[in-house]
Amino acid sequence: MIDSPVSLSVPEAPAALPVRPRTGRFLVLGVVFVCAACGLVYELELVALASYLIGDSVTQASVVLSVMVFAMGIGSLLAKRLRCRAAVGFGLLEAALALVGGGSALALYATFAWGGGARYALVGFSLTIGVLIGAEIPLLMTLIQRMSRRGERGDTSGDVADLFAADYVGALVGGLAFPFLLLPLLGQLTGALVTGAVNAVAGGALVLWLFRRELTRRERRLLIVVNAVVLALLTTATALVGDFERAARRAVYGAGVRVAVQTDLQEIVVTGAPGGPLDLFLDGRLRVSGRDEHRYHEALVHPAMRGRHTRVAILGGGDGLAAREVLRYPGVESVTVVELDPAVVELARTDPALSVLNSGAHRDPRLRVDTADAFTWLREQGRLRPPYDVVISDLPDPGITPSTKLYSQEFYGLASRVLADGGRLVVHAGPLATRPRAYWTVEATLRAAGLRTRPYRATGRLSGFTAGPDRSSDAAGPPGDWGFVLAARGARPGLGLAADVPRLRSLSPAVLRTGERSAQGARVPGVRPSTLVHPRYTH
Repeated sequence: MIDSPVSLSVPEAPAALPVRPRTGRFLVLGVVFVCAACGLVYELELVALASYLIGDSVTQASVVLSVMVFAMGIGSLLAKRLRCRAAVGFGLLEAALALVGGGSALALYATFAWGGGARYALVGFSLTIGVLIGAEIPLLMTLIQRMSRRGERGDTSGDVADLFAADYVGALVGGLAFPFLLLPLLGQLTGALVTGAVNAVAGGALVLWLFRRELTRRERRLLIVVNAVVLALLTTATALVGDFERAARRAVYGAGVRVAVQTDLQEIVVTGAPGGPLDLFLDGRLRVSGRDEHRYHEALVHPAMRGRHTRVAILGGGDGLAAREVLRYPGVESVTVVELDPAVVELARTDPALSVLNSGAHRDPRLRVDTADAFTWLREQGRLRPPYDVVISDLPDPGITPSTKLYSQEFYGLASRVLADGGRLVVHAGPLATRPRAYWTVEATLRAAGLRTRPYRATGRLSGFTAGPDRSSDAAGPPGDWGFVLAARGARPGLGLAADVPRLRSLSPAVLRTGERSAQGARVPGVRPSTLVHPRYTH
């Protein structure tokens, strides 16, 4: 894309072309279009992969885009040295950009998998790709002016307008192709490699054919060899992507990967030896550990079941584990699970180990699944149905940017509307030990929505893999607890267990009292509620 200054000086010598100048201009503008599309794909691929590997998509997008735009200005200045040999310079530049941009996703993932972090690699690739993209436009401007009649008269405004138009339209196509074509059909790694190959072919073909008369024999050989090597590397990497992904998963998750599925929404990975405890990861973050999930789900579900619990809604929880606890109560007549990704539900139904862990909850006739975003469901569907006695929010941690709206004042206001009189809402609010400010922001947001709250925590977490918003560099290490908030309209809810509570493995009234005292002792004063327009969980 064009975000750097363009020199308007006109080269003295006209280009010796094998076609008419008008046809040549059209071909150059076509390459501008392709290069702009590829450049934006590289940017979006870095943002998407960094958000997945590092977390906090707002921060990662800001880092990538700001560093890249800054680097484009540097690249534009450095391109001055290449204008005297613009054709060969552009050909070599595109080969370098194709290799770096096309291989950036592969290298970034490898750095994370085997190096344990990707922050410095992200900045390095953003800087390098930005410099190369920034150098494209001055060189292309030089080439197109050398075949332009307007250029010969000294009027470059038409050339600039044409170049900008082709660049911006190409950026539009690249920006739409990434989420709607490349990502769903090819995935991040293969999509970046294919984009690099297209970039190399477009740049190499333009220079080697259209400007071949301006190249010396040595320059032609150099361009042919460089582009052949780049295309060979990209093709080989594309053929080995599957093996690379399997090796990287083993490096991240260990050797026990049993299921690995990339859906339209997220990556789902299940690990664990046959007969042993399983771990369920969503986009690389641990959501379920068979070693301690009973502690989490008992603490999440059972305090909210004290009181009437005929109708229950579970927001999230497609794994069926929260539903397992709810369905243990004979008085429950209806359970509605609202899950965004149908692949999670399908896995919970069909995976032998996971279906054993959730006690076949999805086969219970009292349970129904609505495939929907929880916010949209509360806004459009939840209020059209009879109110719920219990609403359980079993959602990812609030610090993960896509989850922020599900921890907003507006969200809790919608949730309170679907509660029956005397109904309770319980919220998983993230670990209190490692992110106390985020936890108390959830509590403050519930109160701002007009709900009375009872904060508490559960300890005894055994899983050793961080599940927070930044899973690559959590200085405090994996969290050792879970934080919850029980809320209700009107009177403050009581914190205890129902008279008909089933036998529990880890939770008791004494444990709840201890968890409440412990949570209150860690209160952070002065926190403010989070809203859709002012989210407060990423700071």
